Amino acid sequence: MSDLLERLRGRGWRMTAQRRVVAEVLDGDHVHLTADEVHARAVRKLPEISRATVYNALGELVSLGEVAEVSTDGRAKRYDPNAHHPHQHLICTGCGLIRDVHPAGDPLAGLPDGERFGFTVAEVEVTYRGLCPTCAA
Repeated sequence: MSDLLERLRGRGWRMTAQRRVVAEVLDGDHVHLTADEVHARAVRKLPEISRATVYNALGELVSLGEVAEVSTDGRAKRYDPNAHHPHQHLICTGCGLIRDVHPAGDPLAGLPDGERFGFTVAEVEVTYRGLCPTCAA
């Protein structure tokens, strides 16, 4: 499970009822919700929360580096609360389901020195694509 709520409390993020609900909706493993999905789930917990409030809270969380935006093949942006836990993504090309994966080994090992063109590589993103069991059936 992600530790989003604990991280936000530790940073002193002002935890209004609306912000708390957005953080609660996002907290967990394999959570990659769109803003509209966050809003729909937040409304179930706090019926008066507005779409604008959800979008504002998501923007703040991304700016703080506490939530990562995940964009996949022109689909709506998704929000990943596991921004502080190194991982890659496995994405279903059928339905868009996203799962966090933790491959073994150093992802930079696959990039030979001759292919780095003098870059000092700071970050590696690997995305695995395929069909989930439901779409493959």
